[in-house]
Amino acid sequence: MAISLLAGAASCGGSSAPRPADAAPGRSAAATASDPAVATSGAHAFPDDAVFEPGAPPPPAAPLEALPAAPSADFEQPAAKGAGRAEGAARRPPSSQIAPEPIERPGLGTTWGETRVSRISTAPFVRADVARPFAVASLFYNDAEGARAMASASGFRRTSPQAFTLAGGAVEVGLRGEGGGFLSGFVAGETSHVVGEAGQRYSVVLRNLTPSRIECVVSVDGLDVLDGQPAAFAKRGYLIDPHGELEIDGFRQSMDTVAAFRFGSVRGSYANQKHGDTRNVGVIGLALFHERGTTPWTLDELRRRRQADPFPGQFATPPGG
Repeated sequence: MAISLLAGAASCGGSSAPRPADAAPGRSAAATASDPAVATSGAHAFPDDAVFEPGAPPPPAAPLEALPAAPSADFEQPAAKGAGRAEGAARRPPSSQIAPEPIERPGLGTTWGETRVSRISTAPFVRADVARPFAVASLFYNDAEGARAMASASGFRRTSPQAFTLAGGAVEVGLRGEGGGFLSGFVAGETSHVVGEAGQRYSVVLRNLTPSRIECVVSVDGLDVLDGQPAAFAKRGYLIDPHGELEIDGFRQSMDTVAAFRFGSVRGSYANQKHGDTRNVGVIGLALFHERGTTPWTLDELRRRRQADPFPGQFATPPGG
């Protein structure tokens, strides 16, 4: 089923997207799970088996599986009766077998922040292609030192605080700080980067630049923002109205609340605290799906627009001439 964010929810700075006519008062509309459906502007959908924990506390400090493995059972076992001291000592594994302390990775990750109000509802939406998005895009983030290191690895141009146009011009995406403005960043090659600071709260802002509703499956650090599990195309996402805007404030805890996105250390990231996995920390992902029978925005059309020639001739001629 799909869900939609409340326009102007307390957790957001307020969304400019109009509230769907069929949404309940104070809520946005979202999709039902009976179709391959999704939600509208500020909307999103949950998988059928999703389980939410309203007001769930932050995850434990470190999952058990992330800790170094315990020594084998005979590590401290005394030598058998009659065995010499040398034989008993041989039972101890060499020090190289003891797992070293993990090295702290530099840069930013996204932590499980405080609970914020952000209401959603569901609305019908059938994907044109259930399994394949028409566009996939990424927005990377890091602290200032990490951003400089990433920029030095390739040519870049700095940007003013703004949203970045991604997915062939289908959407704009930016990270909005607590003060209400977008965070600044830079473009290196074909990738866009945003610069943040540890402890800073942010939200992901999406703008639909197409004339049709689109479903957007969103991930932060490789985790789906709706259920906190590894992201995948098969999961449902937020719906954004034509030329509408959606603001996502955190990982969803229930139909009414989210855990705020806050920059923190890689070790303190939600991805590490919940799953013990930091491989995908530092990236926000978007997978875009259009609605069945409503959109001409195919990959071919997006490619043709990117390749349009601004100066194909020299002089204007009359139509038909």
